[in-house]
Amino acid sequence: MKLVTQVKLMPDAVQVSALERTLRTVNEAANWVSKVAFEHGVPREYELRRHTYTELKARGLGAQAAQHVIKKVRDSYTTLRANIRAGNLGKESSRRRRKAESKPITFRSQAAQPYDDRCLSWQYDQQTVSIWTVEGRVKNVSFVCSPDALKTLRDHRQGESDLIERDGVFYLLATCDVPEAEQYEPDHFIGVDLGIANIATTSTGHQTAGRGLSRHRKGQLDLRKKLQGPSP
Repeated sequence: MKLVTQVKLMPDAVQVSALERTLRTVNEAANWVSKVAFEHGVPREYELRRHTYTELKARGLGAQAAQHVIKKVRDSYTTLRANIRAGNLGKESSRRRRKAESKPITFRSQAAQPYDDRCLSWQYDQQTVSIWTVEGRVKNVSFVCSPDALKTLRDHRQGESDLIERDGVFYLLATCDVPEAEQYEPDHFIGVDLGIANIATTSTGHQTAGRGLSRHRKGQLDLRKKLQGPSP
């Protein structure tokens, strides 16, 4: 079972600058790749890489970051086409669909950037990460999360993590592959009949009388009337 675990990064001022510049740079690059993809009829990922990889490297992206930008763009167009086929953007003549098909997909400057284990490493005991940025590898970036989230990360984190920024705060969204809980199969059943005189009567013959509850409810009703006072 795939789960996403979120941690909040606590970078210092220098680290914040590097992370901000990195997200801005990779998303500007993604917008450029998206224009190239749109102009070439959204080619397959391999062909799109041939058109864009060298330029991405020249823009200061590492090899893995460049690959992730290309894949992010290609996946976005795959999702768009799936939504069009499913009719989620309306009929072919609808304004919403024409708008979506008439221009390249764009990415916000804070949009998520995927990281794999070659450009992001976790130090669980210290609760820090080492992460690639356009200013070089940034080490000892602190993160905070709940004890349960930390255990899930330590035991089950697999695959990519996304770096995002929300309102000036950075987060990592990590994919965790958690085993399915063992299914419980009951070996017998019990029936329960609910009533007033007897609150519950089970198929085993046990009865729970309702007299005590009725007295309590009546007492609470009388108390509310007393506190509310006489009607005007």
